[in-house]
Amino acid sequence: MKAIAIIPARMNSSRYPGKPMAKIHGIPMIGHCFYRVKMCIDIKEVYVATCDDEIFNYIESIGGNAIMTSNTHERASDRTAEAMVKIEKVTGEVTDIVVMVQGDEPMITPEMISDALGPFENNDAINVVNLMANMESIEEFEDPNEVKVVVDNASNAVYFSREPIPSRKKGYSSVPMLKQVCVIPFKRDYLLKFNQMDETELERIESVDMMRIIEHGEKVHMVLNNTPTYAVDTEQDKIKVESLMSGDPLLIKYK
Repeated sequence: MKAIAIIPARMNSSRYPGKPMAKIHGIPMIGHCFYRVKMCIDIKEVYVATCDDEIFNYIESIGGNAIMTSNTHERASDRTAEAMVKIEKVTGEVTDIVVMVQGDEPMITPEMISDALGPFENNDAINVVNLMANMESIEEFEDPNEVKVVVDNASNAVYFSREPIPSRKKGYSSVPMLKQVCVIPFKRDYLLKFNQMDETELERIESVDMMRIIEHGEKVHMVLNNTPTYAVDTEQDKIKVESLMSGDPLLIKYK
């Protein structure tokens, strides 16, 4: 099984413009993502897909592979698919698995990538995997920037929302509080199929593209990984993550 990783990134984030180049411990956030994904032994190569010269030039300056993509993409998966096709044309090789890693996950670890790839080894029916993690606080559970997920007994997603799900208003003192972690491996052909599916109503309402798969009657397999990690959606998130990454042993391994 041959796997590549693609990190889609753009400067024009609605919630935090310019965040891929926001510095954490002196290194742009997209650099942290790139270096850490590249450490995964199960990934053949890592690429950053962007429509911005600033990101493209930075990744090339640190010896990375950058792919210029259209500036019209609304979804990270669209940018990832375009980059994958361009990469295959350049390399002359067709990949098996494409791991889409969001560029706002600077605390990602190589082991998280490997864990997300694991289910493909033993189950041919799996087409797409998402990591998930437990949330430790009600504040995080109620944060609309965190995508929550509920799963069935086979660890397939039942529903995604930016609202707190399941409900805590029915007299239960404790409910499962799971969040999506944006490490998302797709089978190559399924990524192309996904991008050809019609956008769905609940996908738009929840602003979560994985809902498209569920609404089309297909499965998103979830893998629990409780490595501490936080996505950066605001300046306050960046400050929190910078503090949490102080002394991170992976920092000294960047090269």
